[in-house]
Amino acid sequence: MAQQVSNPKKLCCSICLDLINDPRELYSCLQCRQIFRLRPVLMKNTMLADLVEELRKTGLQAAPTDHCYAGPEDVACDFCTGRKLSPVCSVLSLNCELHLQPHYESPAFEKHKLVQPSTKIQKHICSCHDEVMKIFCCTDQQCICYLCSMDKHKSHDTVSAAAERDKRQRQLISREEEVKLLQPEVEAISHSADKAVKNSEETFNELISLVEQESSDVKQQIRSQQKAEVSRVNELLEKLEQEISELRRKDAELERLSHSEDHIQFLLSCPSLSILSDSLELPSINIRPLRYFEDVTVAVSEVRDKLEDVLKEERIKISQRVTDVDVLLPQTEPRTRGQFLRYLHEITLDAKTANTRLLLSEGHKKATVTLEDQVDSSGPERFPEFYQVMNRESLTGRCYWEVEMCGLQVSVHNKSLLFNDIFIYLLVRSFSTGFAVSCRNGSGNIIDICCNG
Repeated sequence: MAQQVSNPKKLCCSICLDLINDPRELYSCLQCRQIFRLRPVLMKNTMLADLVEELRKTGLQAAPTDHCYAGPEDVACDFCTGRKLSPVCSVLSLNCELHLQPHYESPAFEKHKLVQPSTKIQKHICSCHDEVMKIFCCTDQQCICYLCSMDKHKSHDTVSAAAERDKRQRQLISREEEVKLLQPEVEAISHSADKAVKNSEETFNELISLVEQESSDVKQQIRSQQKAEVSRVNELLEKLEQEISELRRKDAELERLSHSEDHIQFLLSCPSLSILSDSLELPSINIRPLRYFEDVTVAVSEVRDKLEDVLKEERIKISQRVTDVDVLLPQTEPRTRGQFLRYLHEITLDAKTANTRLLLSEGHKKATVTLEDQVDSSGPERFPEFYQVMNRESLTGRCYWEVEMCGLQVSVHNKSLLFNDIFIYLLVRSFSTGFAVSCRNGSGNIIDICCNG
């Protein structure tokens, strides 16, 4: 291969002192500078002869005669010209633009794969065999050389590094397409959520306004009733005060007549006093116990409790609707205990709903059936006949819990369901077969799901 001339001045024109280009008009010898009118017969150019000799010394040379040549079946050196020598070794090298030209010009380099230069080129070499790693072990998820595939990774699942790269690139492209599909869904979810929040806020504001209006109406009614009752009592007080004054006057008159010795005057005064006595007959006054508006307070409290119950039940339904929103494709149903544990939910028993013969533990995590009643009275929320108890928490979406049972059966049901619509879920542990989940509905149908571990 040609290389740069060590002394560029040898190629300068003797007339213009510039690099030789295309001389015209004058025929002049570059050495003696003799000028010819006609073009002379060309002689040997000693300058070009020296240049060719220099290139011959510094350029590519033919293979020496005292080396081992490569035979027809042998691997030959890629850089030798003429008869090629046998290669000593194969190396990886980094090439600049000038030294990269043989890869574009020589057929020997056609199969070479050119990559971008990197300082991590040594990481492509196997540390055990000093060979280029061109194989990917799917079992160990690492790159290996062909000697590793015949040694430590002999029985492993292996593919070429290029095939693994193509596979991962396809996965990456697939993920990018999924991202492109999900991006509009994110905007749609955000828009729908904002709209739902706005509508929910408006609805709850209307509900709050309704409650405030009802509160105002109740206040106004109480104040009106208060004013009417106070007016009635004041009228009665005024009438009673008048009657008391009249009675006092009558009493003073009778006292005066009792000391009078004038019989005629006494008899004349007695009829008027008797008439006054008839007119001053007081009606009986029955005062109610000092409760007045306490019954109203009780009624309002009952409304509050009922409203809380309604809101709690409706809140569960709303939460269920919220958790039902699922943009992605449905996942596979859990079949192992480990998969069920992802939906683990802590349960606390509600003492207000427990049957009178159920004894709850201190932390309300355990219920035991007893022969005697554990409470004096049965509240409206208690189970009257069945040995059952509700939990305190509201459950939405997927929930999972485990129960240790000692008895005939265990059941799980919703407060709004009838007893014949109960669904029974049993988790039975067996050290030989693992776990089994049995689901029984009210019609007697049984569904068994075997779980391994």
